Amino acid sequence: MSNFNQLSGAIRFALLAGAASTFAAVPAFAQEEEDAATLETIEVTGSRLKRAEIEGAVPVVVIDRAAIDASGDVSVADVLRDSTFASFGNFRPQSGSSAQSLASIDLRGLGSGRTLVLIDGRRAPTSPMAASSGSDLNAIPLAAVERIEILSDGASAVYGSDAIGGVVNVITRKDFNGAELRYGIGSTEVTGGDLEDMSVVFGASSDRTRVIGGASGSKRGMVFTRDQIGGDRPGVSTFGNNYYNWNTQSIEAVPGFSCDQGAFYFLGNGLCSFNFNSVAANEAKVGNKSVFLRADHQINDDWNIYGAANVTKVETFGRYAPGPGVLVVDDGTPSDINNGVACGAGGCATGTTDGLPTYYFHRFAAAGNRDNYTDATNADYLVGFQGQLTDTIGVDFGLRRTDYKFIELGRGYIVTDLAAAAANSGAYDLADPFGADPSVLSGIQATINRESRWQTDEVYGLVSFDLFEMGGGTSNGVFGAEYRSDTFSDQYDSLSEATSQSGGPAIIGSAGNSSAGSRDAKAVYFEWLLPFTSTFDITLAGRWDNYSDYGSDFSPKVALRWQPLETLTFRGSYGQGFRAPGLDILTQKTTFSAEPVNDPASCVALGQPTNCQLQVDTFFQANPDLASENSTQFSVGLVWDPLEWLDFSVDYYDIEVENSISQIGAQDIINSDLDPATFGPIPPGLSITRRPNGAIDEIVGGFANQGTVTTSGVDFRMNTNFDMGGWGEMRNRLTVSYIESYEVDDERGSVTEFAGRFGTPDMRATLQNNWTFGDFNAAWNINYIDGQTNNTTVASTIGGYATNDLQLSWNAPWNGTIAIGATNIGNRYPPLKAYQGRPFNFFLYDAYGRTTYFRYTQTF
Repeated sequence: MSNFNQLSGAIRFALLAGAASTFAAVPAFAQEEEDAATLETIEVTGSRLKRAEIEGAVPVVVIDRAAIDASGDVSVADVLRDSTFASFGNFRPQSGSSAQSLASIDLRGLGSGRTLVLIDGRRAPTSPMAASSGSDLNAIPLAAVERIEILSDGASAVYGSDAIGGVVNVITRKDFNGAELRYGIGSTEVTGGDLEDMSVVFGASSDRTRVIGGASGSKRGMVFTRDQIGGDRPGVSTFGNNYYNWNTQSIEAVPGFSCDQGAFYFLGNGLCSFNFNSVAANEAKVGNKSVFLRADHQINDDWNIYGAANVTKVETFGRYAPGPGVLVVDDGTPSDINNGVACGAGGCATGTTDGLPTYYFHRFAAAGNRDNYTDATNADYLVGFQGQLTDTIGVDFGLRRTDYKFIELGRGYIVTDLAAAAANSGAYDLADPFGADPSVLSGIQATINRESRWQTDEVYGLVSFDLFEMGGGTSNGVFGAEYRSDTFSDQYDSLSEATSQSGGPAIIGSAGNSSAGSRDAKAVYFEWLLPFTSTFDITLAGRWDNYSDYGSDFSPKVALRWQPLETLTFRGSYGQGFRAPGLDILTQKTTFSAEPVNDPASCVALGQPTNCQLQVDTFFQANPDLASENSTQFSVGLVWDPLEWLDFSVDYYDIEVENSISQIGAQDIINSDLDPATFGPIPPGLSITRRPNGAIDEIVGGFANQGTVTTSGVDFRMNTNFDMGGWGEMRNRLTVSYIESYEVDDERGSVTEFAGRFGTPDMRATLQNNWTFGDFNAAWNINYIDGQTNNTTVASTIGGYATNDLQLSWNAPWNGTIAIGATNIGNRYPPLKAYQGRPFNFFLYDAYGRTTYFRYTQTF
């Protein structure tokens, strides 16, 4: 849905990565060659050096404002979700997650924590709700964005940690005079996912001063699982209303309970299950509001001052099914079951019981659903100076503070010990839970909360200077330093942290636990351009980073550019990088979650098909002994403009990440348990425990240094631009990202190739077609995700997935623009292949169906 536009045959424009201080507007397409000579040198994303060149030594893809408007998207996250570089999909707001409001970007499938997000060349705020997952794109207002640049090459030598998979640089508007009002609405084919967005932007400038500011808001409605594809399939869960029979050593339905109330239903084997799909939401309701202001002032001919402020507020609402959990009832109490018969009112007579407690696998449906509300507020402030000390020496320095606060409130959660006490007393009858007095149901519930915060204080400065003349021009360099202080806390309420008397979680149906820490990061870096001839140059770069809680790393990089012909450029780079473990995964307390998984043995034990989805008890633990990751990457490519109307580029990349920090989830551990030859053994410290009948009892997951990840592939981009005379102008943009290999070596004898498997497609492509005819503009975008398979059988293969987006806009004579369009106009839905507990791959596809929208923009 996004219209990618790589600027070839012209200057590559990008904001100064160290300071957000470029004072030139960026054109959407190529300038004529004679204009290039008059353009001032400016900075390229992926480098802090100033230069004016035909094509850079590193690949940068640009999504300009026109492409953003043509996409129909209302958030930065939506725009980036359609990028071909988001190989395996991105995390997005979802009901039922401890990171309910988070939206991130994952380049090359290497993880959002290995993708560095910048705002005007500086690190975007870190999300405290999932600190190791990088930046929250919902904290960036789309109305403030001028363009988005994607550097599909490693850049730790320039930007430091995390820039392994690539860099996304979100560049905000700066040159804007007048005012702009915008309002848009969208309606999805699926019930509940409707959109609304609005914004106001104003700007003014004089000979020395520029100011731009605005406010924006967007909304997306909640989508219930039952209203999406696959939602009509009943959710399968042991946590319906069952108990453990000590005589048969198996789980059986609770005697005397009518398993047809509400969402309860009997499975074929007689167990009582609960259809959580009928009541839970799949996608959270999201509302985003922001205000932003930016200004710069030329103090004199040599000095400028600039500043920016942005405050964003994201509110979400998610609905989960009633809490599932294990409830332990004491021996002899009314709900204690002996030989298939409950004791009943007053309890069992002494000496008539089996001397054992009864373990219930129970869904507290009588207490109602769990509702979670989140409120995330991010404040970002920056002030800096840019000056010219001499004709050949310039400086740039500044201060920045970001403060990201996250508050979560959960209602309808069950206190384990209070529920057990109510069951022991007979006030809560497990055979008749809906008959409990409302005061009893209220008395076993709690409202839980979570407060998280990530605060960063940053000081930065750089010096740029000319060194000497070479055959291709002036050799120049940059030397800089940065200091950053990070303070992190993620505090859950005391009940959520506690354990029950039976040893389980004190709160039934709550996932997550507290973590906190702080670190100081210092860095010095350099870049040096060596233009040996006008057609050949080398750029050397290096960066030394020191973390107070980890140690230090040095990241070098070398990039080459050779232009043998005016229309042909060869380029290549080699570099190393690193990523330190996140503060959250180093310090987090053990977390409980009922994880949705597929486990054939558990399905069979429940009398279900082997591909059923069920929930299992999972405990996630911290790993304070995690080592850092280290990466090595190289790329080679060419850019060719063979005709005036045609240009294309081809780039090959290879990335190796050693000591990979990976989250090992419940499904990962199941896969390793069932097929270690394919998925490798379970990492040390993590485990799976099964009952005598083969069903899963519990899983222990967490983070681990899981060997080495190696990926390689090819990126292809082709642009055409046709002047059709009286019929206007036609532009076409084809972008293809192909993953040749994505290999994980656990260094314990197992090597797994993931490219092309379920969830890891080996190709994504987009084709954007744009026709401009006078005041009219028509856009047709095609988005393609390749098919995936786990073996050669038809049943284990899903086909390719393509959607078409259309938009028609008209520039009215009163400075208004009317746009109507539809994303996924063919109303296609993703393949129904269960993935991580959902009927389809929630991260790679969406299931909104056709979304029609209307947008009106008025400028003054």
